[in-house]
Amino acid sequence: MRILLTNDDGIGAPGIRALQDALLQAGHEIIMIAPDRERSAASHSLTLRRDLRANRLAENEYSIDGTPVDCVVVAFQHIIKEPVDLVISGINAGQNMGEDVFYSGTVAAALESALHGHKAIAISINSYHDQLFESAASWMVRLMENGIIDQCLPNGVLNINVPNLPASQIRGLRVTRTGHRRYYNFIQILSEDANGFSYRIAGDHPSWEKMDNSDAQAVQDGFISITPLGFELTDPNSFGSIQQWIDTQNLSTIQETAHAF
Repeated sequence: MRILLTNDDGIGAPGIRALQDALLQAGHEIIMIAPDRERSAASHSLTLRRDLRANRLAENEYSIDGTPVDCVVVAFQHIIKEPVDLVISGINAGQNMGEDVFYSGTVAAALESALHGHKAIAISINSYHDQLFESAASWMVRLMENGIIDQCLPNGVLNINVPNLPASQIRGLRVTRTGHRRYYNFIQILSEDANGFSYRIAGDHPSWEKMDNSDAQAVQDGFISITPLGFELTDPNSFGSIQQWIDTQNLSTIQETAHAF
């Protein structure tokens, strides 16, 4: 299989290198196009107002001085000449569950790949320290060998989160929905004077709400979570109340626009 690897931790990060090694050993052809340094929490940002540089580090390996989405865009619009069978973003150092998916450059790179018409997976490991990347990489290979690409990726993206456990201690797989937790204490003030202040976006690590079938619950229970992600952000449950408001205000059709404002 011909696979594009990318991430948001940077091209030298141990997660993407462990995945590269495992996939090469399994006989896959790898193209690696990733940021030249860490771009965590870059979300779906695209660089528009400065020039970017792509450096060829080795055969089929490029570092990009941009975001994860920049990497995917240049990969498919310029660097890659032959079709790929799959895009994998990761292995990310730290989970991407629940609201994390909105901030994650790892997930965004997979979503951008899907927008380009490619099957894509984001994979993360549930620890910020002492990660067992080889365990997660071996499971990624095992999932591929068991047909996850053909059977589970007709559309959209699979967001996979792996417990930070030895491969033999992982209890199995669960198909999940995104969990929920709310971050607090985002702003850390570093210094302050009469004209302003310096700060850092920090944040704590709040506990997850207990939700059946959530990604967080699965990982906490020792299972790999597989969450299918799509592009539909519409909330149909709100249609009724919004339409009722429009009707109540007689705004369905405005006859005298000039007198309405």
